Amino acid sequence: MHVWAGTSGYSYKEWKGHFYPEKLAAKDMLAYYAERLSAVEINNTFYRLPRASVLDTWCEQVPDDFRFVIKASRRITHMKRLKDAGEETDYLLTTLTTLGPHLGAVLFQLPPNLKKDLDRFRSFLDLLSPGTKATFEFRHPSWIDDDVLTLLRERDFPLVVNDSDDDEPAVEIIRTAGWGYLRLRRAAYSTADLDRWAAVLREQAWSDAYVFFKHEDEGSGPARALELRERFATA
Repeated sequence: MHVWAGTSGYSYKEWKGHFYPEKLAAKDMLAYYAERLSAVEINNTFYRLPRASVLDTWCEQVPDDFRFVIKASRRITHMKRLKDAGEETDYLLTTLTTLGPHLGAVLFQLPPNLKKDLDRFRSFLDLLSPGTKATFEFRHPSWIDDDVLTLLRERDFPLVVNDSDDDEPAVEIIRTAGWGYLRLRRAAYSTADLDRWAAVLREQAWSDAYVFFKHEDEGSGPARALELRERFATA
């Protein structure tokens, strides 16, 4: 299994003096980040998708084995709510081809007030071109249903595992694909916590697993991502 570990976002001035050197320019943050971590989840694309020229610049700053996960536009998930979103989805996927092999996956995070609508979801999935690597985070419990999970399994799309401080004990992993996607959002993770998540990854035996820690002002997320990869590799 290849574990692609990183954080949600990378361009944080608050990380200077913690993860980034104090005098590192903002334009150099991505290259510095990519030298140390293997993937990043880009969340500002939820508000505005960057131009293809910007994506080209990103690719120039990272090594060949670095991956970007792009959060889908709110126009698709929150405004259109997956309905009649063909134009927006086509634009998103077409633009993201600029990333080439650096594109790890597309994250579709649905609003918490959007309840299960199987026909709507099936129609939306039909908009995704063959070969698209998509992962879905449902925030209304009605979506955790056999019919929905079957659609995900048919297309090899993982259900996002979201671990937060609201979850006691840690959330159940429902496997719907040969690869996995974890968003570890707790405010703190102990060494024992990271050992447990490393064990979870080994148990799942996915081909690939994307794991992203929450942005914290003190810059602890990158350190956690690095430690998790080390513990997975050495266990």
